[in-house]
Amino acid sequence: MAKTTLVRRLEEGRAQRLVAYGTSLTAGGAWVEQVRAALAARFPGQVAVTNSGKGSMWSQWGVENLDERVLTLRPDAVFIEFAINDAYLPYKTSVAGARANLEEMLRRIAAALPECEVLLMTMNECVGQHREVRPRLEEYYRMYGDTSSARGLPLVDLYPSWKALLASDRAAFDACCPDGIHPNALGAQRIITPRILEAIGAA
Repeated sequence: MAKTTLVRRLEEGRAQRLVAYGTSLTAGGAWVEQVRAALAARFPGQVAVTNSGKGSMWSQWGVENLDERVLTLRPDAVFIEFAINDAYLPYKTSVAGARANLEEMLRRIAAALPECEVLLMTMNECVGQHREVRPRLEEYYRMYGDTSSARGLPLVDLYPSWKALLASDRAAFDACCPDGIHPNALGAQRIITPRILEAIGAA
């Protein structure tokens, strides 16, 4: 996997501030601390991480809170994930609307922080009632992939790994995601954190 700008800068000995921006999958995600610890172990004293996620939020909230939660921190890299809640039917956010919100966040980050690297993330599969209210989840994740390709942005594509785990071993999926939507520390350790480190070129 090609190294991201983030990892190249760390290898050059430059301190980096990371912001993780997204839903409860970020706000309560064990992966944020696991990734920080892994990078800190490899690059001691160079990495600061801020978790700017918030539970139950989606990309419209992401746009509205971008200044306070991201831009004022002046990060060198930002992880963004809102697709799982953009897909939530009660929020009435179409794929096109979610794309417009994502593009607006990308535009404003580029304008305010031209050296900041943005990494897009697809997250986990969900089951039961959580999936029933997200019937088009794959389309929202696909939009993140399409946006990363169109803009040349790194993509941390976690969804295929979670979907494969669910298909092959439901008991293991349940152990990693007990409530059907929020991966626990085991799920982060088994799937999320290793895939992030691989995607950014720090495996």
